[in-house]
Amino acid sequence: MSKTTITDSLEFPSDLNITRTLFGVGIVGLIATAIGYFINHDQFFFSYLVSFSFFSSIGLGCLFFVMLQHLTRSHWSVALRRIPESISSNLWIWGLFLIPVLLGIHSLYHWSHADAVAADPVLQGKEPYLNTTFFIIRQVVYFAIWSFLGYRMYNKSVEMDETGDWGLQTLLRRTSGPGIFIFAITLAFASFDWIMSLDPHWYSTMFGVYYFAMSFQVLFATLILVIMYLWKKGLLKNTLQKGHIYDLSVQMFGFTVFYAYIAFSQFLLIYYANIPEETVWFLERLNGGYEYLAYFYLFGRFVIPFIVLLSKRAKTNFKIVASISVLILVSHLVELYWLVMPVLNHHGVHFNWMTLTAFLGMGGIFMGLFFYRFKQQKMIPINDPKLAESLNKH
Repeated sequence: MSKTTITDSLEFPSDLNITRTLFGVGIVGLIATAIGYFINHDQFFFSYLVSFSFFSSIGLGCLFFVMLQHLTRSHWSVALRRIPESISSNLWIWGLFLIPVLLGIHSLYHWSHADAVAADPVLQGKEPYLNTTFFIIRQVVYFAIWSFLGYRMYNKSVEMDETGDWGLQTLLRRTSGPGIFIFAITLAFASFDWIMSLDPHWYSTMFGVYYFAMSFQVLFATLILVIMYLWKKGLLKNTLQKGHIYDLSVQMFGFTVFYAYIAFSQFLLIYYANIPEETVWFLERLNGGYEYLAYFYLFGRFVIPFIVLLSKRAKTNFKIVASISVLILVSHLVELYWLVMPVLNHHGVHFNWMTLTAFLGMGGIFMGLFFYRFKQQKMIPINDPKLAESLNKH
């Protein structure tokens, strides 16, 4: 293994108060959203679900990314791996933010009303799965599994920093193998539960992969923006190289194509079959102003990123890559809004301030938790045997 001297400080500056600022924004946002509950409780729960799904997708994307790097023994990602490790290690805390969704189950999910089920043969057929007790049990199982995997990936990586025991790599790899398999199943069913069951008459066997594709695309956008923030603060400027941003941009481009393939395939199959109970789901989301949101995220997370990132030069231009990353994240939020809100507002788009306050509130807490965890340990895995190859990347 080649040796490389690290010239950057690997400690997060104690005088950088980003954590306090983020928690402050998060608390104010959540308080404002809580006040909105007493004004319009249905709007509260739907706005909350949009932001919960948004930030959960980033955390789950990070968990998958970390396990994938261990399973494939990747070298290039070692220097930046502590970022997604820190994010996914907080999934056990993030699970607490599911509680309002469970409390609002009767406002969000039509199938949770006994009288609705009794009058609907379709809901009666789905009742063994779509019932309140089993729904709550599933959520607990999902987050128990994700929390275990996320914290184990982080904890053993930190332990390797402290002990230099390279045998922990084998342990992490053996955890990642079955972990990815279980993750794929639980993520698919979570997406069914959180979003697809909002319209219990509609279903898509591709929806789990669709949510995964969205999650993994925004993961790369998030990592790019976090790294650029660290650079702006003078951190890890000589450790995380231009080549790392290039590789993240390449993978973001690749999953932009993958996302478009999955999303379009889901649309095409339903359009081609032309079955009324399936097509009505898209009809509601392509009328009343929702069609403009669809065009926005179509261009924002596929057309524009695809055209711009085709160029190799663009993938190494920090301003371009950062701009595309922001566009993808905004488009992701718009798409989740497009998926969720037509259930509440059937007759057209109706923006509400709680959507913004919920996003700021949950975003402040989510990123605050990340930086709180990130500053507790070295900002890179200093004793990973593959670190030198990652640092020598060009």
